[in-house]
Amino acid sequence: MKSKSQLSIILLLSVLISCQSVKEESSPIQGNRLAKASRENKNGWIYIHLEGSPSDIGYQHGNLLSDEIDTTLQMLSYFLEHETKKNWQFYRQCAQNFLWNKLDREYKDEINGIAEGLHSKQKNYDSLDITALNAMEELVFYYVPQLMNKEKAGSGDNKAPGNCSAFIATGSYTKDGKIVMGHNNWTEYIVGQHWNVIADIIPQKGNHMLMDCMPGFIHSGDDFVITSNGMLITETTITGFKGFDTTGIPEFNRARKSAQYGNSIDDVIKIFTTGNNGGYANDWLIGDTKTNEVAKLELGLKDNRVWRSKDTAMIGSNFPSDPKLIADETTFKTEDKTSSPNARKLRMEKLVNDLKGNIDVEAGKQIEADHFDAYHNTIANNKCVICGHIDEDKNGCAEWDLPAYYPMGAVQGKVTTTDLAKDMKFWAHMGHPCGQNFTGATFYKLHPEYAWQSKFLNNMLAYPWTLFEAKK
Repeated sequence: MKSKSQLSIILLLSVLISCQSVKEESSPIQGNRLAKASRENKNGWIYIHLEGSPSDIGYQHGNLLSDEIDTTLQMLSYFLEHETKKNWQFYRQCAQNFLWNKLDREYKDEINGIAEGLHSKQKNYDSLDITALNAMEELVFYYVPQLMNKEKAGSGDNKAPGNCSAFIATGSYTKDGKIVMGHNNWTEYIVGQHWNVIADIIPQKGNHMLMDCMPGFIHSGDDFVITSNGMLITETTITGFKGFDTTGIPEFNRARKSAQYGNSIDDVIKIFTTGNNGGYANDWLIGDTKTNEVAKLELGLKDNRVWRSKDTAMIGSNFPSDPKLIADETTFKTEDKTSSPNARKLRMEKLVNDLKGNIDVEAGKQIEADHFDAYHNTIANNKCVICGHIDEDKNGCAEWDLPAYYPMGAVQGKVTTTDLAKDMKFWAHMGHPCGQNFTGATFYKLHPEYAWQSKFLNNMLAYPWTLFEAKK
């Protein structure tokens, strides 16, 4: 017969063993949320595969990219306070005041999941941080200028920068008569170096998606996305757009939803135009590989227009086309051939016509890396070429209110085709598509006025074109 002290020891050991069992069981439960997820670094890109419920997709994203989301948010807080005179708390407040309650439930769950994944890696961010991050384009270039104009008329004249050069071609313009789509992302290098994620997302509901994005984004943001239902979506911004409606649905919610649930060109257009808040006003280039039809949706706040065809090459370089939208909602000057949008328009029109009947993946790469200045009729590194280098332009870019040599331009590129997209594949190039590197030490020595950016911008290297494929 055991003594009381022996029984006490046995009971204590039983409790300890029981507690240890609970702890051991908690690890596999947490691990299961990551079981279908993966991460791989490849040629300057971070490929992530996310799969499951909205919450689990978010958790996987936040956990796998915790360091990158942390660095991106630190950079953005620093950069935006310098450039917009608004601190990060201001942007969090915007998220709380008029963004969060407009989001679809599943995207709230995904954002909460990202925050939870960050917490699992001891990164102290919440859903407001991630919402503000996703809405950065529409807040910085559409909402803030509107506030400035309310405070003082004319002080917030919107010079929304031109993010991107893109095309979508089909029919007699392409080598096989099917769709070819290409895009390069123009943005500030300090921001664009973080646009280096390839997200492969299999949600519980809707389409499987493959897209480029920034760490923490639930949408592409620049935008380039292909889906399992054959939809191809990209865009370029409308220069000088003015207008924003805080009662509307955030652009990033509509952009993600159009890819996840759009099964036709009509679906995509309907999702984008329903609840439109005017944020991140774009010319959307849309393709349906099931029919090889393509379309351009020019989406303002009050005005929008659609062009569509099965035999065309549509281009985008930050110029609007609809006269009514131009007059009603922009400060854009169609007659100014010296502007970056108009000079690139001239060049892209010539390229797609010269290449008519031969546009394929390799031609798409060639277009997005092009360095011919159509206005000055010469090879150049400046604001007027498709693969932009404003950091080498002595004139800066007045149409976007950027001074001489501002470190901004093309930061990466992507190309796909109908046949590639059917296998959920596209080509991607991190860094200038032309292959040139941005070297911080050299740049800041020549232009010390931008040395403040060196805290977060050192080098932006150009890597080789790389083929990415979604997991089935």
